[in-house]
Amino acid sequence: MSKMKSAVTAFGLLIFLGSYLALAQNPGQQNPPQPMSFFVTSVGLGKGADLGGLAGADAHCQALAMAAGGGNKTWHAYMSTQASGNQVAVNARDRIGSGPWYNAKGARIAKDVGDLHGDTLDQARLGNNVGKQTTLTEKGQLVNGVGDTPNTHDMLTGSLPDGRTYTDGMDHTCQNWTSSTTGTAQLGHSDRNGGGNTSWNSAHPSAGCSQDALVRTGGAGLFYCFAIN
Repeated sequence: MSKMKSAVTAFGLLIFLGSYLALAQNPGQQNPPQPMSFFVTSVGLGKGADLGGLAGADAHCQALAMAAGGGNKTWHAYMSTQASGNQVAVNARDRIGSGPWYNAKGARIAKDVGDLHGDTLDQARLGNNVGKQTTLTEKGQLVNGVGDTPNTHDMLTGSLPDGRTYTDGMDHTCQNWTSSTTGTAQLGHSDRNGGGNTSWNSAHPSAGCSQDALVRTGGAGLFYCFAIN
């Protein structure tokens, strides 16, 4: 009986060893890399917060993604707009799809909209995976943050921490992303650092809407892009 048990044990060990060696030789089969569905724009449009509205911001996301091999997805900028004239308000959280989202290296940023914004107590406690080491450009590069020269961690969002638009009557979107002169834009910190505020999407307002004003604040007119499909 003991010989039979030993044989069964040895057979089990051989199966385990074979499986281990197979995974070691083909690690990608265990955790296949996820395609990019989130990035920070590696460059802005150079006109401050005048992006040509949401359509212009989306087009910039799409062009950068296409150049990086991600043009098979539909990309939207993470930006809110405010009610103005005939233009209705738009919440950034409502225009980015349902997730999950992965950066250019395959690391998961958030599994869904609630996870991204910390909608529940548990989600807020755990937090999303937005940070300096994970918030990469479409090229897979780090974005300069606090301590780097120049610091470009300010992201154009126009949003409250929950991803919704402002309703206080003040301009938080540089006239819905069409102004490079008057107004201000609400900004997030891609590295979640600086100024005593670690919010990735709603840290502080900009000094203005011009390219120079954004640079002085700590940015370069960059923003988040999400694949909606």
